Amino acid sequence: MQLRDILANKGHTIHSIRPSASLEEAIQTLVRNNCGSLLVCDEADCRRMVGILTERDVLRACAEHRGPLNTVEVADVMTIEVITGTPNDSLEETMGLMTENRIRHLPVLEDEQLVGMISIGDLVKAHYDFLSLENHYLKSYLHG
Repeated sequence: MQLRDILANKGHTIHSIRPSASLEEAIQTLVRNNCGSLLVCDEADCRRMVGILTERDVLRACAEHRGPLNTVEVADVMTIEVITGTPNDSLEETMGLMTENRIRHLPVLEDEQLVGMISIGDLVKAHYDFLSLENHYLKSYLHG
């Protein structure tokens, strides 16, 4: 199974925010969309990202007491070095990549264009669904 298969089921929705937005606005966007990260993009269509803002980035900024949340810009606390995947990456290699780098959200790029976002939860669900189906077929085979 590849990331393209997961995106085909999940969809290609990407939640994003501008680098100049306040951290307060970013938190409201995270809550409103019930998500754990936002891609940071200059353009409205978010074809090219400049970073990612995760719950971990928000907590780190709060712990550093950077001031009231409405005075801190996303650009000041976002992660700039973003680890990405491609639609051709396998489920297994992506699980390894995300585990090794201790990340929970992975932007997916095709030809340097953003095509979706995969979470560790998406990978676990896809893996579980695959194993359940495999288990079903094995039981059917054994029991005739």
